[in-house]
Amino acid sequence: MIKNSKLPNIPTSIFAKMSKMAANHNALNLSQGFPNFPSDPALNALVDQAMRDGFNQYAPMAGDFELRMEISEKIENLHNHFYNPDTEITITAGATQAIYTIIAATISKGDEVIIFTPAYDCYAPTVELFGGKIVPIQLKPPFYGVDWQEVADKISSKTKMIIINSPHNPSGTLLTKDDMLELQDLAEKNDLLVLSDEVYEHIIFDGNIHQSVSRFKALAERSFITASFGKTFHNTGWKMGYCAAPKYLMKEFQKVHQFVVFCVNYPFQKGFATYLKDANHYLKLSDFYQQKRDFFLHLMKGSNFKIIPSKGTYFQMLDFSEISNESDITFAERLTKAHKIATIPTSVFNEGKRDFKQIRVCFAKTDETLAEAAKILKEL
Repeated sequence: MIKNSKLPNIPTSIFAKMSKMAANHNALNLSQGFPNFPSDPALNALVDQAMRDGFNQYAPMAGDFELRMEISEKIENLHNHFYNPDTEITITAGATQAIYTIIAATISKGDEVIIFTPAYDCYAPTVELFGGKIVPIQLKPPFYGVDWQEVADKISSKTKMIIINSPHNPSGTLLTKDDMLELQDLAEKNDLLVLSDEVYEHIIFDGNIHQSVSRFKALAERSFITASFGKTFHNTGWKMGYCAAPKYLMKEFQKVHQFVVFCVNYPFQKGFATYLKDANHYLKLSDFYQQKRDFFLHLMKGSNFKIIPSKGTYFQMLDFSEISNESDITFAERLTKAHKIATIPTSVFNEGKRDFKQIRVCFAKTDETLAEAAKILKEL
């Protein structure tokens, strides 16, 4: 019997809850963020070949060196910052493991960590697991911009880290160059670490540019980047990602990483190492998903939802305040049970569960699924 749970107030994930409800009620699942179309057969074949070639034992602790070189080259080409593949990149079991390991390696009892809500639901529990304290800053609809003066006011002598996420889940917004310069200034002045969750780095729309922390020299020197192959290459179940950080931070990261997983799936690493050599595999992703976003929004014209087009990620927020006065949780549950479409209520990600009457849908779906979903939603 566990008498003193380390995370006593953590409920079942909203993603698991809504996906289960979708299955129970035979509903379209636009809730959990995964594509319902296949991974590239060419990538699958590369993984299969790696298995046939015998890469079935432990990989190097930091990951396959060829893959780390490809990641280093990708970041340098896109953002003009060099990460040494030997000492500054580690392959991880998805971005969530990277986030957990970063926090485990850096946050101690009493440290404060600033997060921006709505926030991905692994940040706060992991900080609390290691004795840290979350200092939330609520971003507000419809544009979810950061008030940097509010951030400055929340920084104390105990503040150790700021966690950012851009492109942002669930709002689909982006941090701008000016945002990053403000963050860099605050991090330098207050000697803060930054954890930059960049899992949707290659899914950005309307000609915008991803403002990675690696683009800002002083910021990169105190930041961890986490990224996800699963989000980029339509295979979230493979749980493959990476972390990039300066050598002194990566040294601390790997001290923990070796005892969390030691290493991750070797044949998948070999497959990605070859697949990344063709930059079009990730450079064309924004166009691919923008077409899906635009297709879905075109079908939603004339609906009773208020919609501001997503700027990145494969998520779209839908404001239902002109449709119902229900809480977003009740509304999402009714949609699933009565209308056979599952979405995510966003209050669960907000400080104090604030309810802005918004649900999140995932448009990483086939056109047939999106058309069927839009037909249901337009009838509300």
